[in-house]
Parts: sequence; structure tokens; C-alpha cells
Amino acid sequence: MSDQRPPSRLEKLHIVEGFLRHQLGQVEKWIVEEQQRQAIQRPAPSPPAPDWLLEVGIGVGKQPVAVHVGGCHMAGKRVRGIPRDQAVRALTDGVAACTHCRPDTELGVLD
Repeated sequence: MSDQRPPSRLEKLHIVEGFLRHQLGQVEKWIVEEQQRQAIQRPAPSPPAPDWLLEVGIGVGKQPVAVHVGGCHMAGKRVRGIPRDQAVRALTDGVAACTHCRPDTELGVLD
């Protein structure tokens, strides 16, 4: 026969507490791993659309063809965003204003 007494209720509760602490640590580790996984999968926010677009032609010099308001549906594929002062300068230098979005009116540059 063994002289060992069965664990007391308090000892059993301490054993359960240790087990639960271990489980909580595991869940916290899983949470950190999931947050890292989601951060990797989350696409970077896209930059805001430019207010003004400069459309350029085809070829070596790629001369400016037209100025558009940002988001103009008539802007071609060869566009780049430009700041307001560049848009004004392009229009005053003779680059055509889009006839649909009227950047010359928006910028207050009228012939």
C-alpha cells in the first residue's frame, strides 16, 4: 500500500490553473502569429489619385499631349500625376486642355 494521500482540492485547482496558464500562453502566441500573417497579406494602401494628369504622346521625346483633371475618363494610358503649378504651366505653354474635364476652367487658365 502507498502512503500517498490524494491531492487536496486546492492542489487540484493549482494544477488546473497551471494548465490554463499554459493554454492561454499558446492562444496568445497564435494571436500574434495570425496578426503577423494578416499584416503580410494586407495590401498597402494605394496613394491618393492625383488632382491633375499630364498625358504624353508616343516616342522618344514623349511630348505632352493634354492636361486632364485627375480621374478624367478620357485620359489615356500614358499619363502621370502632376502638381497644380505644373498643370498651369503646361496649359500656359500651349499643351491642350481636355475638352471633357476642362482643366483650364478648373485651374482658371482660359485663353
